[in-house]
Amino acid sequence: MEEKDILQLLKKSNALMEGHFLLASGLHSGQFVEKFRLLEDPVATGKIMSELATRVEKYDPDVVVGPVTGGVILSFEMARYLGTFAYFAEKTGDGGMELRRGFDVKGKRVLLVEDVVTTGGSILKTADAVRENGGEVVAYALLVDRSSGRFAPKEPVEALITLDIQTYSLDECPYCQKGLELVKPGSGIAKS
Repeated sequence: MEEKDILQLLKKSNALMEGHFLLASGLHSGQFVEKFRLLEDPVATGKIMSELATRVEKYDPDVVVGPVTGGVILSFEMARYLGTFAYFAEKTGDGGMELRRGFDVKGKRVLLVEDVVTTGGSILKTADAVRENGGEVVAYALLVDRSSGRFAPKEPVEALITLDIQTYSLDECPYCQKGLELVKPGSGIAKS
């Protein structure tokens, strides 16, 4: 699959949305990738994960780890294609991520998988959790990289598609200046 095919799939599934959005990073944007419009379709999810798996199998991971929530589905699907175990990291009370449920990465080569990266906060915290537990991060596999180059870890990154979607701080957001209703995806109208 080429990027144009992935973009078409995002549009067909209504995963690429237009509006005024509050991102998990706290930034605002006029476009949002609602991964669950894609992930709710097992056939489409299988198709994209198969493609991504062919791009990352060269890193020879022992286990795949993704951050909750989308990372649970993605790590499972990626592990299915790579023939590994699938783990996930959960949020801690202090904003970090940790491996629970007996997930053991000590001495293992770990592929990190994420749905959409804007700043990379969740996946980088997941990488920290992997390293803290003795695992070696060998690469990152992303469905969508919309970081505009901000996500640049030292390990290799494989993204199915890179989207150049502008993000704004509250102070510089043109959608706020126009008075457009702010939506926090997944929860409806954002409270300001």
